[in-house]
Amino acid sequence: MSFLSVTSVPTLRWSSPKAFTLKPPFVSMVFLILGLVMFGTGEALLVNAGVGVSPWTVFAEGVTNITGWSLGLATFLISATVLLLWIPLRQTPGIGTILNAVIVALVLEYALPILPRFESYLANALLALTGVFVTGFGGAIYLVANLGPGPRDGLMTGLQRVTGKPIALVRMSIELTVVAIGWALGGTLGLGTLLFAVGIGPAMAVGMQILQLRSVSR
Repeated sequence: MSFLSVTSVPTLRWSSPKAFTLKPPFVSMVFLILGLVMFGTGEALLVNAGVGVSPWTVFAEGVTNITGWSLGLATFLISATVLLLWIPLRQTPGIGTILNAVIVALVLEYALPILPRFESYLANALLALTGVFVTGFGGAIYLVANLGPGPRDGLMTGLQRVTGKPIALVRMSIELTVVAIGWALGGTLGLGTLLFAVGIGPAMAVGMQILQLRSVSR
């Protein structure tokens, strides 16, 4: 349970000194892009597994049920609302906030057709679990790059700073809350949904631990 000791995003040698900057360090940009590609790949693995969508997609499905909006519009407006929550949390956007949406979308577009799909439910469940941890590790990399988190990750880091609670618990609480609201509104659940909700926080925290330990050992 050592991942519960992670209570903030670590600052490493390749972290940008400022999240909001028009001239980010080259090494920070490299790690930002690497992390976002991994993040998108993990999301694509979860989609290909076909055993349940992510908690925020469940939430978006629930919103479409009561509004009649398209899933894309619901997802966009939810993201915009989450960004508004950054204001009282004093979160700072950056180039990573924009690239999060662009790169993850591109990875999903081009990775989905080439990533594996299985006939066996067990194999797909393992694929979904792999997707959760790849997403978490990628999220850890791009957050440590410190060039601005995506809307949901910024909500996580903002709430963590306000509450002082471990990152794993904060993220898990957010995802479970989103799942509960989405399900109550009529969104669909699956094993992959629960794996993501419970596993994404610990996966990010473990990723940050690994990155910090490797940085210290060099």
